Amino acid sequence: MRASFIAAPVWLTGAGTRAAGADHPPLRVNGERLNRRLGELAQFGRNADGGIDRVAYSDADVAARQWVMERMREAGLDVRIDTAANIVGRRGGREAQLPPIMTGSHIDSVPGGGNYDGQVGSLAALECAQSLAEQDMALRHPLEVIIFQNEENGKVGSKAIRGQDPATYLDLGTHSGRTIREGIRFIGGDPDRLAEAMRRPGDVAAFLELHIEQGAVLETRDIPIGIVEGIVGIKRWQVTVTGFANHAGTTPMDQRQDALLAAARFIDAANRIVRETQGRQVATVGTLAAEPGAPNVIAGSATLTLEMRDLDLTRVDRLFATMQDAAGDIGRATGTQFDFREIYRTLPARTDNGMREIIAAAARELGLGTMSLPSGAGHDAQEMAQLAPMGMIFVPSARGISHSPREFSAPADIVNGANVLLNALVRVDMAGG
Repeated sequence: MRASFIAAPVWLTGAGTRAAGADHPPLRVNGERLNRRLGELAQFGRNADGGIDRVAYSDADVAARQWVMERMREAGLDVRIDTAANIVGRRGGREAQLPPIMTGSHIDSVPGGGNYDGQVGSLAALECAQSLAEQDMALRHPLEVIIFQNEENGKVGSKAIRGQDPATYLDLGTHSGRTIREGIRFIGGDPDRLAEAMRRPGDVAAFLELHIEQGAVLETRDIPIGIVEGIVGIKRWQVTVTGFANHAGTTPMDQRQDALLAAARFIDAANRIVRETQGRQVATVGTLAAEPGAPNVIAGSATLTLEMRDLDLTRVDRLFATMQDAAGDIGRATGTQFDFREIYRTLPARTDNGMREIIAAAARELGLGTMSLPSGAGHDAQEMAQLAPMGMIFVPSARGISHSPREFSAPADIVNGANVLLNALVRVDMAGG
């Protein structure tokens, strides 16, 4: 059973411990260096719109990874690429037998992505390690800065670390044109030895990830730090509506079995059901296709995708049951039939209570306001939560825009988040056994 951390009101220095408080202000990173490096990293895969095309296993990905490893070595970290092709930079601890505290994120992007998603957490983790070294702060635990590979195409690196069966993903294609198997080899890993990258519960003391919110809650409320309650679970279904294709000009309106009309009514009903139910759940219909797809033919079938996300999958299941009932009513009214097939699921991951307390204490000492909120997007932390106590820190995203060249987080917000991460790492080090 994994231990939960409690916030420890002491700092650790090379000379020993000293009480936290007004006489001993919290640690701070080199904010200018952190933001400058973010700008430098943004040059790898830069596109004409000012964002990046740095998909996993691309040439730009390889170049950016090499640049990050060079910065890690400059910071005094021992750098290696594990067999899953994750980059790991390690700083030794005073008690070498203790498991490492891990922190980091990813640097790959979606096609046409922005300059902050994953990159803020990755370079902030590096900055924390370098700041500890420069300020002569000796942690008890080893510290590992990790850059997970291919987060955007399925959290591949973190899944390998927590031991997901590689047969479920190795032969899948990616935006680079390479399979995951080929991509791992291309960036320096060994897909035939993935088991060597696996960590087990107890191998990692704790995991912390800093990330941009990718939503507008923090900015709207003018709150600098988000403390993540958990990462939502996701369920997706393929919904097939079967009607009867017929001539659009000769079939009276009251004799039609229009699959597209039924699908449209279902989409509206799903939206209404979710909005009328109290909670933070969301539902999305992201694709819709009609057959035979001719302007003069009533649609005989329609296929759409339904996705729902929430921290509580039992709520998702209840809403889905209500949607199925609504689909039955729509089918009877339109002479159509609905079929639902689950095509994807990922379990929610709650953050550790003690880790949330530690993040809150670190932010409070820095004079930064906080709020708790869920993450509606998936993160590598979701996989790491199966191995160790996990915490996540959010910083504001301008207008909530992400996965876009217009993605932006203010330099001051990034520095705030990195300072909270740095002080939280020290607190975790003191609290952990």
